[in-house]
Amino acid sequence: MKSLLWVFALVFTFGAAVYQRVTGPTYPLKAVVNTGIQSYPISFLRSQQGKADGPVILQIPDIGVKGVLRYRKYPSHEEMTKVDLKREGDKLIGYLPNQPPAGKLEYRVDLEKKGNPIKVGTGTNIIIRFTGDVPKLVLYTHIFLMFLAMFLSNIAGLLSLFNLRFYKLMAVFTFVILVIGGFILGPVVQKYAFNEWWTGVPFGWDLTDNKTLIAVMAWLLALVMIRKNSARVWIIIASLVTIVIFSIPHSLWGSQLNQETGKIIQGHILPFLVTFFS
Repeated sequence: MKSLLWVFALVFTFGAAVYQRVTGPTYPLKAVVNTGIQSYPISFLRSQQGKADGPVILQIPDIGVKGVLRYRKYPSHEEMTKVDLKREGDKLIGYLPNQPPAGKLEYRVDLEKKGNPIKVGTGTNIIIRFTGDVPKLVLYTHIFLMFLAMFLSNIAGLLSLFNLRFYKLMAVFTFVILVIGGFILGPVVQKYAFNEWWTGVPFGWDLTDNKTLIAVMAWLLALVMIRKNSARVWIIIASLVTIVIFSIPHSLWGSQLNQETGKIIQGHILPFLVTFFS
């Protein structure tokens, strides 16, 4: 039975990783361009790392299709800048100007063929966030440890649920890996990406940082109660809290640059502040 629990925890963790991949607001947005004769799958960039401009590349072999790229700072009410897409072989290409770390642009692509407009995806504007360069070793180690922590959390919860051996040891491992991956490497990644060590409570409302804080506190409480008769209950609760936290898409309500002040604040609050004070 214990082997089945380990397999289930592994499959569940892998599913969570895939879910984070496809639901996060910084991953490429899939769309379709339908010319009336043929459909072309495309993807729009929603995160750009480093100092390079953000490429907008549409693979549309039909040379009769032309288009323009429109963009502006987000959030803002300024007029959109218009740039013609250039054709390079079977691609239409444009570039979004690089922004400071956590800066965002709102953009869309307008296409036409022989003067007739072509619908692109849902027709809604896309948000792209720019970040600083994060060393791959640091980033991948952080990601690996966070999902390892979730795997260990699942194991600890399941072992506790069925009152099997080593559930307390798994709880300790979960807490240690979560602290290393989330409280040590997390701020390092944040510093490289946004030049800020921590933008969660008490310094801000970044949801990614606050999710880490909640998970660590939940497991810390479970460890405090580990010598009590109710230790199993608290470990199960901490495991469930971790599952809920990992079900929230990564980078949702993440760090965002206030274009007016140059300060980084939590993204969900910024549009409200801009609207309120304007």
